[in-house]
Amino acid sequence: MTPTSSPSPAAKPFVALAIAGYDPSSGAGITADLQAFHAHGLFATTAITALTVQSTLGVAAVEPVSGDLLRRTLEHLQNDLPPDGIKIGMLGSAEIVSTVAEFLRSIAPRTTSKPPIPIVLDTVLISSSGTRLLAPQALQTLREDLLPLVGWATPNWHELALLSGQAVTSMPQGQSAATALMSTYPTLNLIVTGGDQDPPTDLLCLADGTLQTLYGEHIESRSTHGTGCAFSTAFLSNLIFKKTPLDAAKSAKHYVAEAIRRAPPIGHGKGPLNLLWPLHEIR
Repeated sequence: MTPTSSPSPAAKPFVALAIAGYDPSSGAGITADLQAFHAHGLFATTAITALTVQSTLGVAAVEPVSGDLLRRTLEHLQNDLPPDGIKIGMLGSAEIVSTVAEFLRSIAPRTTSKPPIPIVLDTVLISSSGTRLLAPQALQTLREDLLPLVGWATPNWHELALLSGQAVTSMPQGQSAATALMSTYPTLNLIVTGGDQDPPTDLLCLADGTLQTLYGEHIESRSTHGTGCAFSTAFLSNLIFKKTPLDAAKSAKHYVAEAIRRAPPIGHGKGPLNLLWPLHEIR
């Protein structure tokens, strides 16, 4: 009898860490991040910042976890499964913002020989149904403590207006507000997302002053819950795989567009995307 050979071990995957809230309907937050990272071939670890009561019909309640629980979660993950990139989503409270900022400072490279890992902040401030997902008093903490520590932020027009203190109702205003915000944070890069505009046009703003417009097309669908979350997660995934910022943004935009197109109608409100469509396509 010929002895059966053991399968060779798979190559070690890149690890992505998602720090975000829990959406029990799996349209956004941690559960959606897991799907998006998996679809991009990454192993994902997670640290939950808040629990929510929500469905496709909207958010009914938000309850942040304790800062101590989040800190311990992040420390344990860092000691065992240090990430190759971090996506930060809903934070909920000033205490959570400060806890995440403290963690990022603790893992910052101590020498210039070790490049920093990509960190993408999806500035989740208000849900699409109008519920505040970050306490008003925490916004200043986010500006002061967290924005200086991340390489990327992906605000939509409304979030950019809140962060910059400027009105954003047009692309020229968006460019002006983005430039003003980045002047305060010299190492910050932005993708101002326009998924809620028609046509959905994004603005890539690099710290070196480069501005690039990314055009899209409107897709008629009610499966649009979590588009911003999916975009930031896909964008980080592409950065981890060493794509250029422009290519990473284009790939993320394509991924979200196809996830909307291929989403089956689920629920009675804004349904979830089909975040696993690349795996279905392979099959």
